[in-house]
Amino acid sequence: MNVTVKTPATVVHRPTAHDSAAKHVSGNADYVDDLKSPDGTLHAYLGLSQRAHAKVKRLDLSKVWQAPGVVAVLTSADVPGVNDISPVGKHDDPIFSDSEVQFFGQPMFAVVAHTRDQARRAAKLAEVDYEDLPAALSIDEAIAAGSELVTEPLTLKRGDVEAGMKGAPHVLSGEMVIGGQEHFYLEGHVAMAIPGEDEDVTVFSSTQHPSEVQHMVAHALGVKSASVTVNIRRMGGGFGGKETQANLFAAVAAIAAKHTGQAVKIRPDRDDDMTATGKRHDFKATYKVGFDDNGKIHAVDATFAANAGFSADLSGPVSDRALFHADNAYFFPAVHLNSLPLKTNTVSNTAFRGFGGPQGLIGGERMIEEIAYALGMDPLDVRKANFYGIGERNVTPYHQEVTDNIVARLVEDLEQSSDYRARRQTIIDFNARGGVIRKGIALTPVKFGISFTATWYNQAGALVHVYRDGSVHLNHGGTEMGQGLNIKVAQVVADEFGLTLDDVKITATNTDKVPNTSATAASSGSDLNAMAAADACRQIKSRLAEYVAEKYGEPASDVTFENGAVMLRNHHLDWQTIVSEAYMARIHLSAAGYYKTPGIHWDRNKGQGRPFYYFAYGASVSEVSIDTLTGEYQVDRVDILHDVGKSLNPAVDLGQVEGGFIQGMGWLTTEELKWNDKGMLTTHAPSTYKIPLASDVPRVFNVRLAEWSENVERTIRRSKAVGEPPLMLAVSVVEALSMAVASVANYKVCPRLNTPVTPERVLMAVTRLSAEGPSE
Repeated sequence: MNVTVKTPATVVHRPTAHDSAAKHVSGNADYVDDLKSPDGTLHAYLGLSQRAHAKVKRLDLSKVWQAPGVVAVLTSADVPGVNDISPVGKHDDPIFSDSEVQFFGQPMFAVVAHTRDQARRAAKLAEVDYEDLPAALSIDEAIAAGSELVTEPLTLKRGDVEAGMKGAPHVLSGEMVIGGQEHFYLEGHVAMAIPGEDEDVTVFSSTQHPSEVQHMVAHALGVKSASVTVNIRRMGGGFGGKETQANLFAAVAAIAAKHTGQAVKIRPDRDDDMTATGKRHDFKATYKVGFDDNGKIHAVDATFAANAGFSADLSGPVSDRALFHADNAYFFPAVHLNSLPLKTNTVSNTAFRGFGGPQGLIGGERMIEEIAYALGMDPLDVRKANFYGIGERNVTPYHQEVTDNIVARLVEDLEQSSDYRARRQTIIDFNARGGVIRKGIALTPVKFGISFTATWYNQAGALVHVYRDGSVHLNHGGTEMGQGLNIKVAQVVADEFGLTLDDVKITATNTDKVPNTSATAASSGSDLNAMAAADACRQIKSRLAEYVAEKYGEPASDVTFENGAVMLRNHHLDWQTIVSEAYMARIHLSAAGYYKTPGIHWDRNKGQGRPFYYFAYGASVSEVSIDTLTGEYQVDRVDILHDVGKSLNPAVDLGQVEGGFIQGMGWLTTEELKWNDKGMLTTHAPSTYKIPLASDVPRVFNVRLAEWSENVERTIRRSKAVGEPPLMLAVSVVEALSMAVASVANYKVCPRLNTPVTPERVLMAVTRLSAEGPSE
């Protein structure tokens, strides 16, 4: 694997190790389950339904109560507040179901016992009589049954689609099934609640959204949010799966803790974690596209149906995001896009890295691929013909102008550096010789909008203390899940004060330090929290500058902070000395910082606005080989060029690009979710659910950051977000596999591969295309 990094001479923009890297690899990083539990801590475990949709005629918990070590058994009747954890206020997501269960694995009760093993075993002893009800387990079944929508659908439209289709020389229609994905975070869900005096409770939760957990626990307990404190130092992965899904476990732990008066911890087995928690939404995209002889699109009409699961959760904004990214990097002169978030009797699907954007993007890329095969063109040429322009052809389906477009430059750079054209011709020549092994190559771009589309979430707070010895305490509202947020924010703080990273202490995210935080999601963690921390630093610096200026009779504007010193013209003042003096002079050395993203707005009813502050771009070239007798394949080489603006930390950003690509590749190739006809998830463990292995990493993996890029918007140090966009770079793997399959029919037929593109799907497509049109 080849990685290119240049090292600048400042704390920011420098490749710096993750602050917990050594702890991660040595096993010394403390996660929630590693925390020392108070004496007498009890353990909770969930009792899960065994039907997809049914009335509960009888729930007999007597044997559960009689099991060894059981202290309490909790049902909906034991919830002191509201029996609901819906993040969007629809009251459709109960903590414990009672008279009706709506998916296989829905929590019905919780057992509290002296040990986890006792609670786990007791939870299996419940006797339940069900009356089965009709269940829709897929998008097609939901449509056939006339299933309700979990939220209002979104429509995006611009231009005259009907006229565009009529005026187009070519029109084609198709559909694509896009599979879901299990988060498979290394650390599963876990929460520990410690009861306090009066109504107080402290919750240690593996969550991306501490303030929402605080809010949900308060509602479940029937108390005010101020009575609930949520603490999280780090997670062992999140990927969106701990944005809302942590609510359940935190609420159960808190209810049990207040019920028993003892600390309570809950940690499900991996099988139950996978069964009871939401996943990336599977989608079905249906599309119609009109285009000319050069591959230029005239009009697009598409519907993106999403499997929402049994409740709304975040399916509304997720299906919205699919529409926002169905255009990817392409201008549609006339466009009409619809979402269809369908209720089914499966676990309620939720946020996952990209938040619906990847499903929309790959649907859009399928249209490009279809056009290329219909015209006999290189798909890259079709892409280039439809790229957004600069100053023209630059309005999205949601009426936002693309003003920071670098996609053409980025693609041109990668096309040359990867030798794409020559390699593609070599592959065509190789395939022309026939044989069992066929090869494919594809270059695909990414344009991804950065900001929460719920505008109010685009705000953040931070708390910075400077102590008398000059050390700095940093706290902010973001959460660390391995992505390197904390080290980036610490770099900014150190740079603001002119200090080293050793001078900055990173502390756990805590709702009693920074209130009303937004989820660490939407790739916005650094954008929001680093800006808030910088604001806090500047407040303290301003006070110190005024103190120093008054002391030396110089303008405060001449004071600077660098290299561990406070500089004022000819004065070189020791940082620690100045801080200590400022304290003695009664200068306040603490500040609460705040930031809100400027210039964004979104009117969902109109389907218009500027939901995104800016766009991040990327491109990848993937080369694959397939075995046409078995469908097995390997990814031979990947070249990536990705835009992170002026990187805060190139080492961390490169890791995010590499990891995002591999996770995206897993989603699109090996990670297949399967439910049986009873609604039970059968791929609920690593024995049946296949995430990528080290051996699946491309044999040649060249990753570069676009070092020439700098954000045109005033983000933190002109950087760009990096969490989600790289996942979509893996679309090039699907398109490369598609080319390899298409070679058996002389590239005359688009294979229309659904995802995940498993070896079985490759083999079936090879068989089908061989029958439709054998190679010449």
